[in-house]
Parts: sequence; C-alpha cells; structure tokens
Amino acid sequence: MGKEGEPIETILERLPREEILALATPLWRDLVRYSNEGSYGDFSKNFSRSLARAFDQVAAGHQFAHSELARNLSEQFDALGIIRRGEHVTVVYRQRSTKKPGEWLGRLVLGVEDGKVRIFGASIF
Repeated sequence: MGKEGEPIETILERLPREEILALATPLWRDLVRYSNEGSYGDFSKNFSRSLARAFDQVAAGHQFAHSELARNLSEQFDALGIIRRGEHVTVVYRQRSTKKPGEWLGRLVLGVEDGKVRIFGASIF
C-alpha cells in the first residue's frame, strides 16, 4: 500500500520528476541495448503482462530483423518530459540512431503491476 492505505498502483502519479526519471532511464537504456542486440527475452523482461501478450516473440523478431532503426539506436538520449495519467506515467525521450541522421521521439509508459514498476508501452516514432 502507498500513503495512508493508498494502493501501490497510484504511487507513480505522486513521485517527483527526478524520481520518475531515476526509475525510467535504466528501463529505457535496457530497451535500447536489447533492441540493438535483438535480444527479445532481455528486451521484454520488464514488460507488464498485457504488453508481453501483445508484443510476442514473433512480432519482436520481425521488428528486430526488418527495422534498421530498431537495431541501431544510440545510447545517447534525452528525457524531454513526463505526462501523468491516472495510474500510468509516460516519459518522452529524444532518441537518436547510430546509422540514420536525425532524431526520433521515444515513449515509455510505466505503471505498477504486482508491486513492481513495469513497462506498459514503449515506442519510437
């Protein structure tokens, strides 16, 4: 439970920006690393159950095999902001590629599942 009997699931909406980023940045860094390596097991290890069901190994394998961007993400990225919605927090990143010029928008949606911070959504566009 959170503060005064509050469910743990609502804790993210009360954390300050710095604490959200301290939780989110290592998760984003891992997604970048494991996307570059094409390692689905490691890539999805912090996914919520619903995201894991939606983004299965076949879909991931296709993304890793056919997306030059997904396999060449720079480990240099910047957090641009945080958006809070109920039990979820979205962190928006500026993401770069090691092979393609320009910048992309990265989105990481965090929530709490079984008392742990999990990834409920992640994308680059």
